[in-house]
Amino acid sequence: MHAIHSLIVDLTLITIYAGITTLLCKKFKQPIVLGYVLAGIFAGPYFDLLPTVRDKEDLTLWADIGVIFLLFGLGLEFSFKKMLNVGKAAMITANANIIFMLFIGYNTGLMLGWSTMDSFFLGSMISMSSTTIIIKAFDDLNIKKQKFTDLVFGVLIVEDLVGILLLVLLPTIALGKTIDGIELGLSTLKLVFFLILCFITGIYLVPTFLAKIQKFLTDEMLLLITVSLCFGMVLLATSSGFSSALGAFIMGSILAETELIGRIEKNLQPLKDFFGAVFFVSVGMMVDPGMFITYAEPIIVITLIVIIGKIFFSCFGFVASGQPLKTAVYGGFSLAQVGEFAFIIASLGMSLQVLTPKVYPIIVAVSVITTFLTPLMIKAAEPAYKTLNRILPEKWLNYINKYATTAAMTHNEERLWSALFKNYLLRLTLFSIILYSIIAFASAIRPFIREIIPYRIPANIIMTCLTFLLMAPFLKALIGWNIITTKFIKDKLGWLFPHKQTEEIELAVKCAKEEHDNPEHSENTAAGGICTTLDDRTIRLRNFFSGTSQVSKIYYKLWMAKKANRLPLIVLTSFRILVSSFFIVTVVHKFLTENPKVTFLLLLLTIFSVSRSRWLLDQYLKIEAQFLSNLKGQRKTSAPQASVPDEEAETAKNNNAAPKAGKAEIIQ
Repeated sequence: MHAIHSLIVDLTLITIYAGITTLLCKKFKQPIVLGYVLAGIFAGPYFDLLPTVRDKEDLTLWADIGVIFLLFGLGLEFSFKKMLNVGKAAMITANANIIFMLFIGYNTGLMLGWSTMDSFFLGSMISMSSTTIIIKAFDDLNIKKQKFTDLVFGVLIVEDLVGILLLVLLPTIALGKTIDGIELGLSTLKLVFFLILCFITGIYLVPTFLAKIQKFLTDEMLLLITVSLCFGMVLLATSSGFSSALGAFIMGSILAETELIGRIEKNLQPLKDFFGAVFFVSVGMMVDPGMFITYAEPIIVITLIVIIGKIFFSCFGFVASGQPLKTAVYGGFSLAQVGEFAFIIASLGMSLQVLTPKVYPIIVAVSVITTFLTPLMIKAAEPAYKTLNRILPEKWLNYINKYATTAAMTHNEERLWSALFKNYLLRLTLFSIILYSIIAFASAIRPFIREIIPYRIPANIIMTCLTFLLMAPFLKALIGWNIITTKFIKDKLGWLFPHKQTEEIELAVKCAKEEHDNPEHSENTAAGGICTTLDDRTIRLRNFFSGTSQVSKIYYKLWMAKKANRLPLIVLTSFRILVSSFFIVTVVHKFLTENPKVTFLLLLLTIFSVSRSRWLLDQYLKIEAQFLSNLKGQRKTSAPQASVPDEEAETAKNNNAAPKAGKAEIIQ
């Protein structure tokens, strides 16, 4: 009875404080989330002027339920159909934001003297903006129907997905105190298997079940079924070793594909609002207001980095994707805050006891400040655009406007970009899993190598070389640098690269274009033309550009269609280079050395060597061609050669071991 009385008293205090603070926020046109956090500070143990919550353990339980409903609500708004159809601008901007803010946040933590784990968590927390706060700000300012808001929502969709992935991977990294190849690889494989199983099963069963009983469903029954499905998936996720947040998000995204999504959102809104409020109040209760003064310097530094960094990189992403300067500025200023995922990640770090206690109030303070400033930042976008329009050189403005005009996509281009993103995400995941698996395998055989070679340094060198030898073809496929950006790099930094190779690639591209424009001409090489003069190496490059590879065809078409497409393609390629760098650093750090300078030098040398290797390109093309041949049930026979064009048949005679590169698919 005493426990129930204590719980009622605590909930009464929470609701009273939350009600008062949200009314004040409403009056002063501030996000309600800010009011909840302030209510938590007033109800917390560090504020003695008012009655405070007695039993924090009960509140923690309610807060955990709040996280479930918060992520469930995000899943309902997410929809994988929206993810697959997200535009070029949103994808490019989200990539730029997450990559650079994660990097800057990590290095900021190190400069402040924080540990590696604290710095990594800081980068993760500041890399994502707030869906809840931005939607509320757009509603309050009545600008939800403007063009730039759709682009911002697309960015938020991608960031939400990255946030979920971080919630899954961070515990593995945190508990291991380092980036361990085996653990991370196994976690990734386990996650992929779990996601595939849940989505295939869920998307087939749940909408079918709801459609069959739709005519019997009252709002009350629909609410009960929805909540039971949510908690059922949460139970399944936690039993499989994942977080409850992941399970809630998965079920939300499955229900988002049903015809009843409108009714589900309407019925669930009160529950989501209540438990979400409890969660944000619990966030505020863990904050000591005195720490705002104690840690004033890091709070100010991180706040400035968040605001300036997100505005700059968001604007860069929008401009790079071909958006006008005005749209880019409005979008950049809208994304300049730390979101709810920061609270969830911070709570995760605290529960795992890997996050220093001082980090939590600092990130909460930064979030409170940026949340408070969000409406003001959106309003400041117009004067900022006018200022930029006035101070930027006319040459720059003309270039940006010309770039935005030429970047306007046709329907065919939109279709190509959509197909590219689908293949990009799928194959990026596939290559990542393969590389993780290789690192895990190398880690497993490491003890046997150490037994054979008792000397530490030679054993480490051999282990590193063997791992890189297995990874090299797939790193080449993941980086894919020299094919896509050769023309651009040749113009800008041509002195860095061998003249012969750039000429070969340029010739191959011209030949591919000749065959694409004149398909009847390629059937008779005796008629003359560029293709009749190619050597075996260049023929394979030609086949790469003009072959049956869907991904390479899309890249080639977008790259050659207009110059405005090239910068976004380079940004996407840069992201793959960053992912490749992660794997390279993992191997070097794990098997060879922990010296940051040596690691960085080896990283640059490896990326340069892999990206420029002709041999690795050939090896990967052979591997993938054989894989596709096996997948399709094809076998080498002499009969099909009659249908091969004369040029390719002649090549096959001269190069028996080389498969047709046109059958290979490689992400460039």
